[in-house]
Amino acid sequence: MSRRVSWEGVFPAVTTQFHDDLSLDIDATAKVMDGLIRDGVSGLIVCGSVGENTSLERKEKVAIMETAKSVAAGRVPVLCGIAEFTTAFAVETAKEAARVGIDGVMVMPALVYSSKPHETAAHFRAVATATDLPVMLYNNPPIYKNDVTPDILASLADVETVVSFKDSSGDTRRFIDTRNMVGDRFVLFAGLDDVIVESVAMGAVGWVSGMSNAFPREGETLFRLAKAGRYAEPLYEWFMPLLHLDARPDLVQCIKLCEHIMGRGTVLTRPPRLALLPQEKAEVEAMMVKALKSRPRLPDVGLKAA
Repeated sequence: MSRRVSWEGVFPAVTTQFHDDLSLDIDATAKVMDGLIRDGVSGLIVCGSVGENTSLERKEKVAIMETAKSVAAGRVPVLCGIAEFTTAFAVETAKEAARVGIDGVMVMPALVYSSKPHETAAHFRAVATATDLPVMLYNNPPIYKNDVTPDILASLADVETVVSFKDSSGDTRRFIDTRNMVGDRFVLFAGLDDVIVESVAMGAVGWVSGMSNAFPREGETLFRLAKAGRYAEPLYEWFMPLLHLDARPDLVQCIKLCEHIMGRGTVLTRPPRLALLPQEKAEVEAMMVKALKSRPRLPDVGLKAA
């Protein structure tokens, strides 16, 4: 048994905006959220990796959740990332999310500790059974060092609140392996930008996207084209150099720079994330200049008007 959710399409991992003194700028963060929704994205993920979850205090995470719920106003689902050092802290954050009343949580493995597979499963099980909210499990072994394998996922199929799985391993075979084990038990989401079309071809019905913060209409269009089997569309080739930025260790700085160039946010990140070095910044800016010069006209895939 599992709870059914209608999550599908592009859910940008929303950036968190800061003032010049690096205090939380909740108004600017709200503006970013509203702009994404108006440009046609299908959902929002707040306080994810791109949202600098681990650089936020709990009261700031709660403020962002409350703001996201208010801004979305039922227009799209809102999920909040849970990235904590201990299972107990993760459970506390999940309870705060339920109190706020958002639509679900995206749970990462316990941070810092390199857990064994049964420990990873136990962490997810403890958080998911402590909440009535729908839960998306998040796998990103290159960043968080703990690999949520299809075996681990299958062992959690009995947990009713676990409804979805986001995979950022880059190995799209995981989607097939998971379905072979548990059928359509989980709503499958792609989590790595530069394998999105391949992920959709392998069964992903959603995409937690980084670069869609800067190009939400292009992201949602690309996803819908892939869902329609239109894999050879030139939009993917145009987008790919920017999508590769999502796989870098400094993905947050890169995404925020692109977002800033598009007039959608600032480049400010909290330490330990520092500004891109001058050469790196120039390289990303050059990519954006090239992309904007060749920005394609988007085919009609049913997006609402901006």
